[in-house]
Amino acid sequence: MTAPLYATGMISANSSLGLAVLLGILFGFFLQRGGLGNPHKLAGIFYLTDFTVPKVMFSAIVVAATGLYLLADLGFLDLNKVWIVQTFFWPQIVGGLLFGVGFALSGYCPGTALTGLGTGRLDALVVIVGIIAGSLLFAVFYPALDSFYLSSPMGGMTLPKLLKVNHWLVLLFLYIVAGGLFYFLERPELREKEGG
Repeated sequence: MTAPLYATGMISANSSLGLAVLLGILFGFFLQRGGLGNPHKLAGIFYLTDFTVPKVMFSAIVVAATGLYLLADLGFLDLNKVWIVQTFFWPQIVGGLLFGVGFALSGYCPGTALTGLGTGRLDALVVIVGIIAGSLLFAVFYPALDSFYLSSPMGGMTLPKLLKVNHWLVLLFLYIVAGGLFYFLERPELREKEGG
């Protein structure tokens, strides 16, 4: 058996979509259970009071990257058939900055806004309406932005490809960074617990 299962004909495209919906529901469930549908918890990173978001993000990156490369090395996953978002360096830097401003102002990203909406939060609904309005506005102005949007293309870029090193070397660096980050992020939270 080799994944991705739909790309190798092991399951149909419809089954693949059904599986994606199921996994999306599970993802939303665990986001909500982790408190990530609450903008106060999400915005805590900007006030240096709650570091749940970076810990969750780094955990997800480390686990997913390890799983992908381990499955590929064992022959259970064909990485050439895994779709990777195309890299357009400067447009994605600008997009990332805009995303960060929106995150800091609202306390939500698109995924956590949906999770917040699922728990009945009206502020999450306002953010989702804003996301839809911004997407429509982008579509209207796309012809004028087209040349910048498609500038600095790098293809489906990954860190091992960019650095021309073995993927386990990149993962080793990632483990060290994640370990150091977790250590320093835990310290203020432990001090707060001990003081409280």
